[in-house]
Amino acid sequence: MPALASHRKPRTRVRTTAPALGVTTAALASVGLLAQSAGAAPADPSAPKPSVEEVQKKVDDLYRQAGTATQKYNLAKEATDKQRKSVDGMLDSVARSTERLNDARRKLGTYAAAQYRSGSVTPTAALLLADSPQAYFDQNRLMDRMTERQRADVTDFQKQQETASEERAEATRSLESLTESQASLKSSKQDVQRKLAEARDLLSRLTAQEKARLAKLEKEREAEARRKAEAKARAEAEAAEKADAERERERREEAQRDESGTGAGTGAAPGAGTSPGTGTGSSSDAYAAKAEKVLAFARAQIGKPYVWGAAGPSSYDCSGLTQGAWKAAGVTLPRTTWDQVNVGNRVATENLKPGDLVFFYDDISHVGVYIGGGKMIHAPKPGAYVREESIFYMPIHGSVRPA
Repeated sequence: MPALASHRKPRTRVRTTAPALGVTTAALASVGLLAQSAGAAPADPSAPKPSVEEVQKKVDDLYRQAGTATQKYNLAKEATDKQRKSVDGMLDSVARSTERLNDARRKLGTYAAAQYRSGSVTPTAALLLADSPQAYFDQNRLMDRMTERQRADVTDFQKQQETASEERAEATRSLESLTESQASLKSSKQDVQRKLAEARDLLSRLTAQEKARLAKLEKEREAEARRKAEAKARAEAEAAEKADAERERERREEAQRDESGTGAGTGAAPGAGTSPGTGTGSSSDAYAAKAEKVLAFARAQIGKPYVWGAAGPSSYDCSGLTQGAWKAAGVTLPRTTWDQVNVGNRVATENLKPGDLVFFYDDISHVGVYIGGGKMIHAPKPGAYVREESIFYMPIHGSVRPA
């Protein structure tokens, strides 16, 4: 029972103080921001109503900000999960060390009881043993009568005391850090919800005609993105044809050298089986094999809803989808777009291959899996579903090849 009590004590003491303040602060901040947002419109009734184009730009910006906040949420959640596991391990360790300390205390207690019964120890000295065993055993007369085993037990008890004290202090610090991470997680969650609520509010104020106009603008935007994707698809097809023609030419030249005897023992022509920017044929083939698994996974998720902070299997956010897709190919990616962009080798847009990750916006708040032909599979935004779409629908930040 003492071990269980010591296991719970740090958790209870820390979490009943700091979290309450953190939640209150976050809640007040959220209420203040929501009040500002809600009160901004009626503040000036004569202010001109924003145009549909302005609403579209504002909504897009809010979704992008929500995407950034989602990545902050993912980062905070990842840190919180790691800290929670660490804290749980520390509390278990504290419980074990406390149990060992209690065992050592009980052992010393048996020595004291035995000596008290034999009349060699006064009741007062026996009582001292409960709080300060060393003060009791430091008496020269008693120490002389102790066996080597008993002296070792006293030393062991002191070490157990020090270990338990250090572990309790470390667990307390970790619990405090965990509390801070939980507050950050809550704040990030509220930020996402606030951005999405503001976007929904803007859209809800549109008239039927304005909504039709907005839908038309969206279709024009999608059509432009498709045209760019089609142009890239043609460029990729032309590049593939040239590469095939080059490989065929090299094959014929090699065959001619073999027939004439000039190529005997020389092996393949320099560069045979490779194409610019792909490295060796074997590494290119290995990547293609992984990419095939990545795309198979991504395609299987099409139609599942976007949910911010989700990493499958029933719903995803953008980085949760790319993480899951590459995991299917045996490659572990970090959770956030900000970390995923630093994994692997950078790739120019014109050199993209299926399986590559394409990142968007200056703040790198969105990512998709390239499937070729200027298209990707991605989890777009709240209210949408995992789908194929042109990579040119959003401003491209850059791309990486994870493996």
